[in-house]
Amino acid sequence: MAPNIYEYSARDTAGRQVSLSTYKGKVMLIVNTASDCGYTPQLGLLEELHQMYQDRGLVVIGFPSASFAQEPLEGEDLMQFCERNYGVTFPVMSKVDVTGTTIHPVFHFLSEGREEARPQWNFFKYLVDRSGKVANMYPSNTEPGDEALVAQIERLLG
Repeated sequence: MAPNIYEYSARDTAGRQVSLSTYKGKVMLIVNTASDCGYTPQLGLLEELHQMYQDRGLVVIGFPSASFAQEPLEGEDLMQFCERNYGVTFPVMSKVDVTGTTIHPVFHFLSEGREEARPQWNFFKYLVDRSGKVANMYPSNTEPGDEALVAQIERLLG
């Protein structure tokens, strides 16, 4: 397994390959998202976090996933849904698997290959520090504005 997340890449919703080294030195909040889930309104809250802290070095990155059968959209349709309904400006990648034998390498890294550290549902959150290491994980029901999550983001941003 790579020593940090910067060794990985993913395709964005336009199909372009994006190296996560693009975000080197930033704090990342990586979230597996879905457009047809009870937690989908968290997209708006994630955008608020992104807007509030991006100038200090936070980037929220959405990874839509059909692993839980709640992401029917693909590509540009998916990005348009996020922009139109939740004002999303943070990076959104193409749909990936976040569990199982076809897990995307980014999520394999984030979970350190441990099944119990993999998302149990949509909107599972991984907080990655400026050195590219996982600092913490938050379950789906943790709102993006959660006090403990925000406090940890602020600590990592310095």
